[in-house]
Amino acid sequence: MGDITFRAVDILKRAEIILCEDTRTSGKLLSRFGIKTKRIAYHEHNAEKMRPEIMERLGKGQAIALISDAGTPLINDPGYKLVRDCQATGHTVTTAPGACSPIVALILSGLPSDHFFYAGFLPPKSMARQKELTRFAPIPGSLIFLESPKRLAASLRDMADCLGANRPAAVTRELTKMFEEVRPGTLGDLAAHYDEAGAPKGEVVIVVGPAPAGSNDPTAEDIDKRLRDLLQNHRTKDAADILARETGLKKRDLYNRALELGQDK
Repeated sequence: MGDITFRAVDILKRAEIILCEDTRTSGKLLSRFGIKTKRIAYHEHNAEKMRPEIMERLGKGQAIALISDAGTPLINDPGYKLVRDCQATGHTVTTAPGACSPIVALILSGLPSDHFFYAGFLPPKSMARQKELTRFAPIPGSLIFLESPKRLAASLRDMADCLGANRPAAVTRELTKMFEEVRPGTLGDLAAHYDEAGAPKGEVVIVVGPAPAGSNDPTAEDIDKRLRDLLQNHRTKDAADILARETGLKKRDLYNRALELGQDK
């Protein structure tokens, strides 16, 4: 509650309607600041149905505010579609800046913030998750992920596998709340910690630092080790494809080397 701004409180008091992910959750915040504006539910399950009604209200001149259950609206929620429709019909849209867990995590991680990429939630299953991580591996900046506490250890293992066990990272939890925690370390160390400690409580954001300079120029030994690791869970063609994306090396050369390693078994 302490993260809300004076401007946001003023906007919510002057609005004729407040759109909420959950009217009960929002009610706690609004009650704290004496805001009695009418609340209407707007979330991913009713957004398609509600948008025409919202646009009709705007057309009649009503001032409407949108809030989310936590953090900044439009980050991982369907609000962007409403903004798009408002822009298309000429309605003015503005925002009152507030707490945003990806940005707070980046600030507290101690990792470079001059270039960063927000990736949101990764797929829940390991194979799909690894495929996504290989897409992000070449990005020359810090990577920001949201993750379920129950999947944290598994995701960190996949990150260590796909991005490098020695890559610097930080696991942040319950940001700007009472039990805020920031745990820095390498991906390998963090994966080992949460394997042993188990799932933490609360909302988790992972920040992974950029790959070290020269990390895309692996030695022959590095290539062979990575290929052997990949071949344990992937077909030869897929292992070569993953490593080609990670390093920028030719897939054909990696495929041929993977075949040679397979024959060495």
